[in-house]
Order: sequence, then structure tokens, then C-alpha cells
Amino acid sequence: MTINGSVSHWWTDLGGAPAPRPVLPGPREVDVAIVGAGYTGLWAAYYLKILRPTLEVVVIEREFAGFGASGRNGGWLTAALPGSRAVLAKRPTGRQGVIDFEAELRGQVDEVIAVCAEHGIDADIVKSGELTVATSDVQRARLRAGYDADIGWEVPDAEWLDAAAAGQRIAVAGLRAATWTPHCARIHPAKLIQGLAKAVEQLGVSIFEDTSVTSIEPHVVNTDRGTVRAEHVLRCTEGFTASLPGERRTWLPMNSSMIATDPIPPLIWEQIGWQGAEVLGDEAHAYIYAQRTADDRIAIGGRGVPYRYGSKTDNDGTTHEATVSQLSTALHRLLPPTRGVPIAHAWSGVLGVPRDWSATVSYDAGTGLGYSGGYVGHGVTAASLGGRTLAELVTGERTERTRLPWVNRTVQRWEPEPLRWIGVRSLYVAYHQADKRELATGKSSAIAKAADLISRKP
Repeated sequence: MTINGSVSHWWTDLGGAPAPRPVLPGPREVDVAIVGAGYTGLWAAYYLKILRPTLEVVVIEREFAGFGASGRNGGWLTAALPGSRAVLAKRPTGRQGVIDFEAELRGQVDEVIAVCAEHGIDADIVKSGELTVATSDVQRARLRAGYDADIGWEVPDAEWLDAAAAGQRIAVAGLRAATWTPHCARIHPAKLIQGLAKAVEQLGVSIFEDTSVTSIEPHVVNTDRGTVRAEHVLRCTEGFTASLPGERRTWLPMNSSMIATDPIPPLIWEQIGWQGAEVLGDEAHAYIYAQRTADDRIAIGGRGVPYRYGSKTDNDGTTHEATVSQLSTALHRLLPPTRGVPIAHAWSGVLGVPRDWSATVSYDAGTGLGYSGGYVGHGVTAASLGGRTLAELVTGERTERTRLPWVNRTVQRWEPEPLRWIGVRSLYVAYHQADKRELATGKSSAIAKAADLISRKP
């Protein structure tokens, strides 16, 4: 029987939610108050204590550490850019700034792995790279255009694989070609956030759970359990940002859904291949992302029902049955030997999407307010880099990271409802229809191109 919701498979795999931490015991004054105990908030706390061990840092969380996307994602520690090169290249740092940004992301992949090793965090990390496949000639053309663009942007180490070479890695049905990059690692999301939370606590950070933030002001965090006053206040709420007063149109809370199979028998793995731990994506408009887990399951995700009216966020990870069916169909289409394997778990989470589909790190020394987020689905590495950059901005460090083009940029807000709901729902209906039309005709669909143009999605 498929479990639906219960936050995610990753937490169920660890026996459920972690033991509860204390609530905020009442009003207090600290140096830094961080709202949100996900990857961004905990990485910011980690680097703050590394840079300034004497700082008193508290993290305030409405649910539990890792309740949001940090405990629900696809487990890709990837160097993928959380945004549009064209958008970020318009910043004063220009083209070189984008190249530097991507280099920092590649470095941060290795930094996360190194920090986990230093602190004994076993998050099933294996750096075997990222394989993106094309299963039609139209997808192959798109994949090639993306590969050529990467080369033009000086992305190193990318490899173009023909169908035979790609099939030796993973026997994807209908394979036409693939690209592979080494700059990605498979992780267990909940193990990473659980280990990171323990690491920051050992450094002296206090994490308060079951504490709802009602508003954020300069130097003040108001909660249902008392007011926290701080020199610096960092908002690290990603897909849940819309629930804060005044932030409903800041970042769109985009739903992303996943399923995980039962452990797959060795005989089926012999047919699939996938003997490494490389993560798997495709070049469809409504794309998938997948990993082979450490216990031999396949976890695969996609956008499903992408948005709930009014920027609503969460229902304990519960996923629409139509989305479960859609993801199962995608899994069976790409890897037919999995057809008889039961689906063990389905879940959903929300990620933050800015209007220009590009992430931001910001800090205002005058108000003491800062934030990082809007990672558009590429948040595992970007959240670590964002938290690290926030810590450097707060402490006044000037580094190669504080000069990157995503720092302190202004982003337009999303349209009001019902335009927001109509637009996002229409966008993803268009992508699914474009994939169906391409499959039927073998030709590139103008529907997806029009949707990209209207939405300004890169």
C-alpha cells in the first residue's frame, strides 16, 4: 500500500519526524535570529558560527528542522544554476559574474561533502554526476543546444554521450543521447538536514521548533511564543515565504511531487543498469528528476499539480492521485522493467520561485534584514551557498561569493490572484501538452516556446 504524505519518504525512512526540540521559551535578545530551519537557515547558522564563534545565533522553526523542501527534495547536490544566465548577466558583473557563480556552485558541491565528512554526517552521499537524457529527436536537439550553451559559458567537464554510451550507464527506453556532468552528488535529504542540525547545535546554535513567526521587522522577529530581538534577522523560508505578512507575492510556492518504489530486486537492476549513483533527469518540458537510493529504490519527481490558489503551501506532503499516476507512468515509460515494482510512497513539497525565475541573496546592513532563496528547484547546493553568503554579508566579509550577481538584486513581485493561479496552471498544462504533441509528431512544439515567453521562464 502506497503511503501518501507523512511529509516524505526520506523522513519515513528514518522512522518519522525527529524528536521534537524545545519551543522558544519566551522573549529574548540575540545577535542573529534566523527564521526557518531548512538548508538555508542551518547553513547560514553553520557559517556564522565558523566565522564568528562568539555570536549568539537562534533558529526559529514553525514545524521541525527539515519539514519543508529540505526534507522532501530529490536529493540532487547539483551545481545547476538556480536561475537564468541571461537575467543574471544583466547585473554589473556581466557575463563573467555568471561564469564565476557557476564555478562557486561547483565548489560548493565539494564543500558540502567536505563539511559532512568533517562532522560525521552520513547522508548517503555519492558523487557520481548527473545524467540528462533525451528520448526523442526533438529532445535530443534541445539537449544539444543546452550542451553547446554550457560550453559557451565555460562550464567544464560536461560530456556528450550518444545513445549507446548513455545506455551503458542507464538503459532508458527510447534513448537518443545524453549529457553527463561530474558536478553532482546523490544524497539522502533528511539525513543531511538531520546531521546539519546536530552539527550547528554542537557549535552552540539554538534551534526552537513548534514556534510560529507572525511577522518580521528590522531587528525584530515576532512569534506566538514571544518576541526575539536581534541585530541581524535572516529570513530563510523558501517555499513558505508567502505565509509571512507582506510576502504573498514575493516568491511563488511551486509544488513538486515525488514517488519512491519498493526496493528493486537485483534481477530488475540487471535490466536497468544504473550501477552507479548518478542522478537522472530528462529533457521533457514537464521534466522528471530521479535517483537510485542507497537501499535500491528509485525516487522520481516532477511538477504534477504545480500551484495552489492563493499561494497555499502544505498539506503534510499529501499528493494528488493523478500526480502519483503521472509520475508512475513516467517511471515506467523511461524504465519499463519497473512496471511491476510497487510504489511505496508519494509526497509533495513546495519550492520558491521568483518572478524572473532566478534566486537571490540579500542583506541590508541598515535594517539588519537579510534573506536567501527562490532557488527554482535547484536548492540543495544553492541553499548552502546562499547561507554561506548570508553569513559573510552579516559579518562584513568581502569574498568572491559576496560579489556574485545574485547578491542584493531587486526582483519584481508576482501578479495578484487570480492571474497568478491562471498563469501558472496554464503554463504547466502547456508543457504537458507540448510533450504529448512532440511525442506524437516528432516535431518541436510551439506551445512550450509560447509558454516560456509569456512566463519569462528561462
